[in-house]
Amino acid sequence: MRRAPRAAGPHGDSGAVTAELAVLLPTVVVLLLVLLVVGSVGMTLLQVAGAARAGARAASLGEDAAAVTSAARRVAGDAAAVRTDGSDGWVTVLVSRGVGTGWLSFDVTGTSTAWVEQ
Repeated sequence: MRRAPRAAGPHGDSGAVTAELAVLLPTVVVLLLVLLVVGSVGMTLLQVAGAARAGARAASLGEDAAAVTSAARRVAGDAAAVRTDGSDGWVTVLVSRGVGTGWLSFDVTGTSTAWVEQ
């Protein structure tokens, strides 16, 4: 037994899928963008933390400021800003780098402190 096709009348659901897609597609795109930005910020955070550790290790071995900056930038990239502070036998290396572009940009910072070996 065959059914007759439904007529698209005032109570039909013709075009419902198109309307749902039009509502959900921007939400899915925004969600994807947020996930990509969070992933990028997370990866950059790991890089600057590793760069700060590399810089602090170089400083703890008695390297000069140029070598510490070079070691940190080797890990974090050339766009990273490196600052070194030392007092009372300890050295702290702070590495920061921007991530993102335009209105969706963040500064990510990592620090590491090490004892200076004499």
